[in-house]
Amino acid sequence: MQVILLERVAKLGQMGDVVDVKPGFARNFLLPQGKAKTASEANIASFEAQKAQLEARNLETKKEAEALAEKLDGQQFIVIRSASDAGALYGSVTPRDAADAATEAGFSVDKKQVALIAPIKDLGLHSVSVKLHPEVEATIELNVARSAEEAELQASGKSIQELAAEEEAAAEFEISELFDDIGSAASDDDEAPAEAAGEETN
Repeated sequence: MQVILLERVAKLGQMGDVVDVKPGFARNFLLPQGKAKTASEANIASFEAQKAQLEARNLETKKEAEALAEKLDGQQFIVIRSASDAGALYGSVTPRDAADAATEAGFSVDKKQVALIAPIKDLGLHSVSVKLHPEVEATIELNVARSAEEAELQASGKSIQELAAEEEAAAEFEISELFDDIGSAASDDDEAPAEAAGEETN
């Protein structure tokens, strides 16, 4: 099916290009979102008549997107999730979660703009692309943690595995300290009867 693009579409073409696409892709995505029209003679003529306006509108939105991208790029957003000790999430972080986290922080981001290659299924820091405009993209970082404190530690550069190892080491240290205390208490008990016996022989 041939369509005429009303804006630049990644991996497809520039505004004004007439391209061949699968009918389903055109019907379900390009046409309803106003990104293209069927490439009939009437639509091509209509596009040519509106081209200047479309280009101007595209530039305006591109400028707005660039301004937002400047503020958004490199921002880190915290997403709190339940997870196992190994760091695997119960559920996953979706584009909606990323958009909600950015929106809560005062950025207007729609879930359709969030480009997740695959759902996020573990704790840690994850880079995510946000397509603000066909020609403008920003990268944000999602800090997926079980608590705000854990998010803070992750932000400082520690991974969940390192934190777990540290907690384990601390627990082992406490246990060994406890055994040392028990051991020294037991040896004190051993010495006490010996001293008592020594006193009796005198």
